[in-house]
Order: sequence, then structure tokens, then C-alpha cells
Amino acid sequence: MNLLRLIVRAVDGLNDRVGAVLSWATLAVVVVCFLVAVLRYFLDLGFVWMQELYVWFHAAVFLVGAGFTFRVGGHVRVDLFYRGASPRRRAWIDLFGCCVFLFPWLIVVAGAAWRYFEASFAIGEASAQPGGMPALYILKFLLVVFCALVGAQGLALMARSVLVLAGDAAYATRLEGEEEMV
Repeated sequence: MNLLRLIVRAVDGLNDRVGAVLSWATLAVVVVCFLVAVLRYFLDLGFVWMQELYVWFHAAVFLVGAGFTFRVGGHVRVDLFYRGASPRRRAWIDLFGCCVFLFPWLIVVAGAAWRYFEASFAIGEASAQPGGMPALYILKFLLVVFCALVGAQGLALMARSVLVLAGDAAYATRLEGEEEMV
């Protein structure tokens, strides 16, 4: 059980740090987008790479931040089955959801994402726009990072669920605005 606790702490900690870093990337999206607008509309200047840069930052926030969002319970879930459930029932629902839905889907996406990245890397793919961002394969690799971080958080959720089923209520999933159910 100590190994499961270690996995939960390590993965939660990793995705918490990723979330903290990405909060600054969100600010970068706003700043770069603002600069693009100011340069275009007030100075009549435009840079394709700069326009693509804020799209890249935006993609990074959503793809790389998905594990953090999963960790804090920000993804959609079917509350019909979950909200009123006991901690043990939630643990069973989480285990079932990870095994039947999350991991099979992640395996398919990860396989496709890796092939997508690999083909892009092999040809040194860059933006199709003149003056655009180089190394488009970096952006495509973020799909692989997405799968890794969400998969790791899924493993942490499964470990958390096993701990709850073994009687450790401290690891029970709590929904936003919900009192402790111990």
C-alpha cells in the first residue's frame, strides 16, 4: 500500500508542477496574442511565426495541462452515477472508468500520436506558411505528452481507488464544493 501512496503523491506532484508552469504559458498566450494585434493594427506589421506561436502555447496549455485538469477533477464526468455515491462506490466507478474507457482510448491515441510525431520528425516538418514556426513535430509530440500525463494521472486515480477500497478514506475522491465524507 505504501507503493500506491508513493505513486499517488508522485503523479499528483508532477501534474501540480506542470499545472503551475502552464499557468505562465496561459499568460504567454495572452501577451503574444496582444502583441500580434498591436503590431498588426497599430504598426502595420505582421509575423507569421508570432501568430503561430500563440497557437502553439494554447495547444501546449490544453494538451500538457490535461493531466493537471484530470487531477483536480476538471474533466466531464457523469454525475448521475457519481455525485451521490459513497467513497467506495466512487472508487469502483473510477477503477471501471479507467480500465474500460480511459486506458483503451489512451492506447489508441498514443499509438496514433506517436506515428504522427514520428512521420513529422522524419521529414523535419515545419509550418506550411512562409515565415512560420519551424519544427512542427514538437507541437505534434505534445499529443504523446498528453497521453503520458493523462495516463499517469489515470494510474494515480486507480491507485487512489485501491487505497479507498482497502479502507484508506483519506484518498477518496471529493467533488468541488463537497464536504469530507469520512
